[in-house]
Amino acid sequence: MALSKFLDPKFDLSFKRVFGTEKNKNILIHFLNDILGFTGVNTIQDVEFLSTIMNPEIASDKQSIVDVLCKDSYGNRYIAEMQLARDKGFEKRAQLYAAKAYSKQSGNYIDFKKVFFIAISNSTLFPPEVEYISTHNIREIKTNGHYLKDFQFIFIELPKFTKNKVEQLESTVERWCFFFRYAENTTDEDLKDIAEKDPIIKLAYDELDKFSWNEKDLAAYEERVLNVQKEEAILAQRLDDASAKGRLEGRQEGIQIGQEKGKAEGIKIGAEKGREEGEKQAKIAVAKNLLKAGVSVDLIAESTGLSQADISQLKEKA
Repeated sequence: MALSKFLDPKFDLSFKRVFGTEKNKNILIHFLNDILGFTGVNTIQDVEFLSTIMNPEIASDKQSIVDVLCKDSYGNRYIAEMQLARDKGFEKRAQLYAAKAYSKQSGNYIDFKKVFFIAISNSTLFPPEVEYISTHNIREIKTNGHYLKDFQFIFIELPKFTKNKVEQLESTVERWCFFFRYAENTTDEDLKDIAEKDPIIKLAYDELDKFSWNEKDLAAYEERVLNVQKEEAILAQRLDDASAKGRLEGRQEGIQIGQEKGKAEGIKIGAEKGREEGEKQAKIAVAKNLLKAGVSVDLIAESTGLSQADISQLKEKA
């Protein structure tokens, strides 16, 4: 695809620009109706944006703030959250945020309304048998009855969405998923096709047009992208360091095990054939075990006192 003029909606600044402003309330409403499958009398007509701070006592912490929180005219709450990087605790955090949104309602608890948590994740959360979009709620185990109805979680796992061409898209939900995963690579021709079928998604793309962003906002977006890339690089380096440490510890453990096994075998042989022969056989046994562990000839020679020629000969016979 040709270089796109569109920014990535998976970053919090761009996501909130599209879905979290009064100006684009209609985009959010259509998105919620499409993803939740609301039609007819159940359709959301209007929403009121609420404070996105879930933990006022730690409001400076990014993880205490959701991307979008709103309620409809009936009082039902909707949380829309974009999860860019893998977070091992994200599923638990989703439940915490839903519970906080539920408990923050005022009035008699008997009149509390539903909470819908919608997450778009840039990483895989659930096992392969779970489809790219999944709905979770509270069910009675034996009957599978849905009696506790006030919480519903919808997860969209973008890595599982494999359609990467506009002509493959068969529904509005698929076009939304394409928008989240491939907005940066969308061409004008692609957008024309999408706009004919879903004009509201065209408006979402318009909000991602980098030429419509002012210099200050665009600089903030680019800084956010760089920060995320830096965080990913640091995480990758930590993983590499941990892997290298694991390999070193495994090598040292292998040497130690090899030496211990070799000494034990050597002692047994030495008791039978004499001290001098036993020591020699112990060194050979150590060398054999180290060879099996993949230790270099040089290091084995240094550890056992055997010549490199003797060790090479053992390696050939192995």
